[in-house]
Amino acid sequence: MKVGISANALKHSGGLERYAMDLVQGLAARQMRPAFFARKFDPALAEYALIEPHRINVSLLPGKLRDRWFSWRLAALRRRAGVDVLIGCNRVDSSEVAICGGTHRGFLRATQRALRGSDQRQIELESRQYAQSRVIVAHSALMREELLELYGVDDAKIRVLCPPVDGARFSPVDANARAALRKQYGFGEHETVLLFPSSSHARKGLPLIQTVVEALDLPVVVAVAGRPPERTSEHVRYIGYVKDLENAYRAADYTILASKYEPFGLVGIESVMCGTPVIFSSNIGCCDAIDDHAKYVFRPDDAADLRRTLETAVAARGRRIAGPAVAGGAHPAVRYDASVAAHVDALLDLADEVKAVVAADIASSR
Repeated sequence: MKVGISANALKHSGGLERYAMDLVQGLAARQMRPAFFARKFDPALAEYALIEPHRINVSLLPGKLRDRWFSWRLAALRRRAGVDVLIGCNRVDSSEVAICGGTHRGFLRATQRALRGSDQRQIELESRQYAQSRVIVAHSALMREELLELYGVDDAKIRVLCPPVDGARFSPVDANARAALRKQYGFGEHETVLLFPSSSHARKGLPLIQTVVEALDLPVVVAVAGRPPERTSEHVRYIGYVKDLENAYRAADYTILASKYEPFGLVGIESVMCGTPVIFSSNIGCCDAIDDHAKYVFRPDDAADLRRTLETAVAARGRRIAGPAVAGGAHPAVRYDASVAAHVDALLDLADEVKAVVAADIASSR
């Protein structure tokens, strides 16, 4: 079976681009070389040697036409490449397996943003993808609900598969290594450090977190990793763009998000796998996938509830989450098998089902 992957880019990035790279690694472990369709490629990446690259150039087109052009060109290129099953990690209308890591209608509703012409075009393409795909992989139960409510998708078409995490990279360290990391980041022993990893601070709730933390009479520090915050203070510290985010998780006492819209929130799984509990608003998709002992949950946009939650968490500071009893085993704080291998196996099972159905449809139409 020839598998294809469609994504906006093959490069270090967030969201579905990173997910697509995990798929490449998982397929390579099974001696499979997927056709990879994207706008941009980074040939320096190890993953580049594991794929059959197909670039779709959209750089000369106006922004509003790029998604539509990419999707149109992809339909022809995948046929030439002999792809049997295409996994769509971006908005394209010819993927048999559509990956839903977020919906545009859900984003607009959560952020209360007015509908623009560009939004309508994205929603139209997204809707065609969901309608024409054979199966939709929702990355969380929240995404399943949005597909049902906002797009009218048949529930039988949806499979919930939470995204994978590299367990070798995101893992705990011993107390001495952790103490060294805290010193490296400048975290005081008396401080309760809340890691806030973000490139979109307003959407991920930094204004609310900052307001609540600065009103606390406690030695609490929000360590912002990613884009610089608009302002820093005694309680809000910028630690820069952190490439080795696993070490920031290990050094912190908690990871915190108060997102307006977070379809899954992979940082939550990464954090607890590094031994660090999370403090998350209840609307974040991964909350259902994290065991109760590894999370503190507060009501969205509720400053009083966040304050109460922080006070409880600060009182429990120092508690770390144990890793799996056996290397590579199930993580006690994660309610699904987060390994890349398990996720890719599940996707390949779906791809086999889809290929069989497509073959049967072709045979019956003759």
